[in-house]
Amino acid sequence: MAELHPQLQNDCLLLGEFELCKLLLMKDANYPWFILVPDRHGITEIYQLDEAAQRQLMRESSVMARLLVEHFQADKVNIAALGNVVPQLHVHHIARYLEDPAWPAPVWGACPARAYTGEALQLTRDKTLLALRGQAGFESAWKPSL
Repeated sequence: MAELHPQLQNDCLLLGEFELCKLLLMKDANYPWFILVPDRHGITEIYQLDEAAQRQLMRESSVMARLLVEHFQADKVNIAALGNVVPQLHVHHIARYLEDPAWPAPVWGACPARAYTGEALQLTRDKTLLALRGQAGFESAWKPSL
């Protein structure tokens, strides 16, 4: 298993693992913000994954995008693999709303991160894990952490 970059460990909570990726929740309650991190050593770019892993990443990413629209009622889903600060390959999935604090600009640097309350964190975690249990083809591969 690839170790998470220290910045990801600091900024996120591990929710579980898909077949390929660890699923993280960003500690910023301004937005439902999830990160997929392929469990591969030394990978910084998507093209470095073999073709099967690239397809699996797309499947897992699509599951997260659908989850953000269907269960978090996102107006738009932003998906990005930037890696400017954290070189380890990781793919952000952020639910965006017309009324969110950064709309329509990117979320980075738009406003300070807002910590989750215990209740809001539990609600987000439960909603996510419940939605993932219903995803066809992912139930056997999904391993929740919390």
